[in-house]
Amino acid sequence: MLLALLSDIHGNRQAFAACLEAVRASDAERLVLLGDLVGYGGDPGWAVDTAMGLVEQGAIAVRGNHDSAILRSENMNAAARTAIEWTRNRLSAAQREFLAGLPLTHEEEDRLYVHAEASRPERWRYVQSADDAADSLLATKAQITFCGHVHQPAIYSMPSTGKITSVRPATGIPVQLQSGRQWLVVAGSVGQPRDDNPAACFLTYDTRSREVTYCRVAYDIEMAQRRIRDGGLPEWLAERLAQGR
Repeated sequence: MLLALLSDIHGNRQAFAACLEAVRASDAERLVLLGDLVGYGGDPGWAVDTAMGLVEQGAIAVRGNHDSAILRSENMNAAARTAIEWTRNRLSAAQREFLAGLPLTHEEEDRLYVHAEASRPERWRYVQSADDAADSLLATKAQITFCGHVHQPAIYSMPSTGKITSVRPATGIPVQLQSGRQWLVVAGSVGQPRDDNPAACFLTYDTRSREVTYCRVAYDIEMAQRRIRDGGLPEWLAERLAQGR
């Protein structure tokens, strides 16, 4: 089965739509949304409605920290808090109920899906080092953990010896997740990449070949920026889209 995994959409309609078009072209058989449907971007309602429709069609979705912040206070920087307050006022009761009902984790076969990491999903810790990855991998029996939150693609692996290795995956180059070790795959971001590449990012995973492939998709950044500015959100949220950081 070919899975398509998208994370950190952040209300960016243009990026989300472009990635979904690329997913359809890839012949992926199942879609996984790794959290943060909202926050930062100018079209949160559209993003949530689209996710709701995808889940009705069989997609898997987990809750991210920005999704959670719609429901209760979370520790965030000033720009993120401003965006959350703006977003909260633009979501319907049904949309908020959908976000509230999303689980923090979802397990399927040998895989764990989580927004941040596995050791304390509700604490929203960032996986930014081998030590962070080890904490997550040691907390689960899943052979492969897929997560987002960091907005930067990365793959970590841990053999039985416990020595973590990491790789920065290249776009379009499959990485085989060999058996006999645990893997932590960080999906990057659809709606707000932070790896100096402004193109939207998602990945595919082939459960037969055990290959992960990162995909980058160009989208209408100027329109996404316009939606942010038209909403009166902080200017930096628009500027950073073109910078990929």
